[in-house]
Amino acid sequence: MKQTEVLLQPNPNARMEEFVYEKLDRKAPSRMNNPEILGQHMIDAGNEFGPGTAYGNALIKCGETQRRIGAADRELIQTSAINFLTPLRNFIEGDYKTITRERKLLQNKRLDLDAAKTRLKKAKLAEARAASEQEVRIAQSEFDRQAEITRLLLEGISSTHAHHLRCLNDFVEAQMTYYAQCYQYMLDLQKQLGSFPSTFLANNHQSSSSCAPSSSVTTTAASSASVTASLSSISNAAATSSLGDVKSASGNRKARVLYDYDAANSSELSLLADEVITVYSMPGMDSDWLMGERGNQKGKVPITYLELLN
Repeated sequence: MKQTEVLLQPNPNARMEEFVYEKLDRKAPSRMNNPEILGQHMIDAGNEFGPGTAYGNALIKCGETQRRIGAADRELIQTSAINFLTPLRNFIEGDYKTITRERKLLQNKRLDLDAAKTRLKKAKLAEARAASEQEVRIAQSEFDRQAEITRLLLEGISSTHAHHLRCLNDFVEAQMTYYAQCYQYMLDLQKQLGSFPSTFLANNHQSSSSCAPSSSVTTTAASSASVTASLSSISNAAATSSLGDVKSASGNRKARVLYDYDAANSSELSLLADEVITVYSMPGMDSDWLMGERGNQKGKVPITYLELLN
């Protein structure tokens, strides 16, 4: 039971807090679990980088998935507590204590009976033997009565085992549901991020020489600054390369959409993954954007969401 609690709630301070609130018959305050906290930090960081950037959008998608995993984890804890831990705890703190107490009492009655029989064997006078025989009869009667009580309690163990077996099955099903949900969430996330490496990581390799961190960087703050600079260089490299290709070509270019994009306003064009659109540059446009056309629809599209076609 204790190790199940550790599995469901690894934080000992959180377990102690839940125990105190349970003893006070009060509901413990709801707090974000570790996946939910990680997800929120990822979403916040993604919004800072910008949802329109590849890295920012990827962080947001990962954060949303972590929050869904956190919700599934919360549901696992709740289901397991109701269907498995609570019945087990009720047995250990109730019936099990009763059985243990009655068995101990039976052992004491047996010792009393053995002591009475020993005194009867040692009794030599008639009066002493009569008193000892009466004592043995009383001790035997009390022992037989306690043995019957203990026997009835132990016979109920088989039905208790059947109940615990059902609870164990419920616990296994809850875990199976949880891991299946997590697998599906990560599978969906992998599909969403699957097309990222084709362009984004390629630009990362092209910019690796200019983004390599200095060996003199030793502090955590300096390392964080180096990572941020690298990400900025990657994004600029992608924008410069793509825009240069479009400008160097005569007329419009075809581009394949790498992943979905929802337009933020009427000047932008919403995109669907794997569709092919026409793109071109316009004087004065931001280097991170191109004009995109799909039939009669037209609007700005982020370069990092596109793969230019020959």
